[in-house]
Amino acid sequence: MRGLKNLIWVQFKLYLREPAAFFFTLAFPALCLLLFGAIYGNEPAPAFWGRPVGTVDASVPAYIGLIIGTIALMNIPIDTAANRDSGALRRFRATPLQPLTYLVASIAVYFLIALLGIAILMVIGKLVFDLKMAGSWPAVLAGFTLSALAFFAAGYVLASVARTARMAQALGMAIFFPMIFLSGAGMPVQMLPPGLQEFSKLLPLSYVVKLMQGLWFGDGLATIAVPMAVLFGLLGLGVGLSAVLFRWE
Repeated sequence: MRGLKNLIWVQFKLYLREPAAFFFTLAFPALCLLLFGAIYGNEPAPAFWGRPVGTVDASVPAYIGLIIGTIALMNIPIDTAANRDSGALRRFRATPLQPLTYLVASIAVYFLIALLGIAILMVIGKLVFDLKMAGSWPAVLAGFTLSALAFFAAGYVLASVARTARMAQALGMAIFFPMIFLSGAGMPVQMLPPGLQEFSKLLPLSYVVKLMQGLWFGDGLATIAVPMAVLFGLLGLGVGLSAVLFRWE
């Protein structure tokens, strides 16, 4: 247990020393919230969100999806592939710690970073725009945990098939960037043309946004059942493929 704690602490500090990872995970969503909050305010905007809620109230749960996607599809594949390229994963296997310890520590760090990013969003939203939430905190946390684990598993699949860090970056960008604009994580799906709204239903990140917004607004099971089922399926598929494909060297 002590080895796990030390590894988590070391990986956490290494993560915060990466300027790009720090910016896109922690700073970028907060800057988007400040920008669009300043433009649109937090008055009810049904045309944007399809329900009488403020832009900031709806944006915070959507940006949770943005944070999860950034970590899962950019940070995890690139960091893992880079550690494989440098031989760090191979050397780690030579230590007395079990290989599973490395994976648990990495997932814990990514989970904590995501929570930190969410906390920053909530503090800014509350202090600057009077952020409101109609749902329950335990439900929101449970939905976040499911969403994060499902996408983290997908991230390790990408890390497994990418032979180099550059390939991991290219794959992550090709998958993640379209989802930023078409899933509702970066802009409201309601603003897209009907055809693109239908296409967004094919994107896994759309279901993170739908789940988080549904739980944030206290919607019933009928609203969140499909997103939960999709994310549980993604989690199972990602864990299964990662167990088969993951390479240490």
